[in-house]
Amino acid sequence: MGKLAVRALRAVLVVVLVGTVFVQAGMVWVLITGSDPEDGSLPLTALRVITILGMVSVQVALVCVWRLVAMVRRGTVFSHAAFRYVDGVIGAIVAAALLWFTVTGVNAPGQRDDPGVTVIMAGIGLAVLGVALIVLVLRMLLVQAVARDVEAAQMQAELDEVI
Repeated sequence: MGKLAVRALRAVLVVVLVGTVFVQAGMVWVLITGSDPEDGSLPLTALRVITILGMVSVQVALVCVWRLVAMVRRGTVFSHAAFRYVDGVIGAIVAAALLWFTVTGVNAPGQRDDPGVTVIMAGIGLAVLGVALIVLVLRMLLVQAVARDVEAAQMQAELDEVI
């Protein structure tokens, strides 16, 4: 991974992290001060709490990706330490999907005249779970790569002994 790509990715990660913290701070401020009264059309307090938790899942994924990029730059990504961060990304994506399903459930009663919106929202939740499955498959590939790397290191050590 080139230096330019790493810098660009890190810049994007920082911008998104700052943005999520800004959104969280605003949501927490509104919840604490009660400066935005609900009109009764939607349970806004529940949606705000879900949004705050959703931002936490995004932040966890961002930190894990940051750590994985650092491991790529050091050449240590093909190690058992990388699994912790990949698992963190998978967990964050699954949490985001579950939160999206919660939003779908909170929004569903207001969509009785047009249930298609609820179906579309549920489909988006399934798509997010699909992303988690893709990352899980990539994790399995990482497991194979780490196993091959360990095997190659053992064979090199045996070869060094023979020579």
